[in-house]
Amino acid sequence: MAAATFNSPVRPFASPISRQINFPRERSPLLRYNSVKGFRLYGNRSLHCGVICAVNGGGRGYVSSWDEKPYEYLPSGKKAYLDEQDVVTFLDPPKELIPLDSASYNPAVYLWKKIDDIPPERRYRLLRLLEPRLVSRAWEIAGTRYGDPNLAKRSASTLLSNDDGVTSLEYYNCRTSGGPMPISWINSFQKAIFSSTDGNIYGRFIGGSFLTGLANSLSPLYFVVRQLKEVMPTEQPCDLAYEFGDGLFDLQEYPEGFPRPVKHPYPFNDQVVVYVRHLGPGVSVGQAWQEGRKLQQVPQKLCSDILMVKDYSARRENQ
Repeated sequence: MAAATFNSPVRPFASPISRQINFPRERSPLLRYNSVKGFRLYGNRSLHCGVICAVNGGGRGYVSSWDEKPYEYLPSGKKAYLDEQDVVTFLDPPKELIPLDSASYNPAVYLWKKIDDIPPERRYRLLRLLEPRLVSRAWEIAGTRYGDPNLAKRSASTLLSNDDGVTSLEYYNCRTSGGPMPISWINSFQKAIFSSTDGNIYGRFIGGSFLTGLANSLSPLYFVVRQLKEVMPTEQPCDLAYEFGDGLFDLQEYPEGFPRPVKHPYPFNDQVVVYVRHLGPGVSVGQAWQEGRKLQQVPQKLCSDILMVKDYSARRENQ
């Protein structure tokens, strides 16, 4: 295991750090990002540091994070934004990278900070960059949040955390690798969550195509947001549950342009619950389970893990 050397004027302590990674130049451009910058540690204390890491058992080198640009140009001429690639590299590190001892830091703290480094208007790029297996990896890493009491209190949603006391409606763009044929549209969809005068938080899934747009008005797929600490089928920790029920919620009011609630079609009428973990500011991951109304029915996953990224567009059209 290679040891990391801290070049810092203040006392380092056991917590996640951002590592400077130098990959061999002959590798694919996607594996050459020397973008992982020094950063302020999560919490009230801060540490600005440069880090020296060994790659391929080779030499060491130090590059100041202040000299880095937020992007680099690929051979194709396209910009590759470094903060987004930091997230990808952390979730899918190249074999040449010698990892730190996992017992020495909390990976969820590191990932939260790297997502926070991405400007809100660019976070949607994660939907394209993170393939399904990396979303599943993100779900696993988000599960380590609960080992850090401070991070466990944080929320990916301004509305849910009530940070500003004003937000009453949030939209998210969501992506999975797809679901069963009746809901194959679920590989790419939108989610809205909103506060209600009854004190609850509700939401709905919104499809993107014309056909699913038509289905949206007939079956708007509303759910209620519950604070929940456990994924019932697996007994793993989580933050929230989206409970779909039968869809007949007694909403007194909902956002302008939203259709009235109606009974859910199959399989959403069969006790579907989406369990959610906060991953970073404006970003969360979820697992959709069809738990069934019959006691003897074995719960099964409805689709692959879901990546949900907040849409920071200034103003949206009514759905």
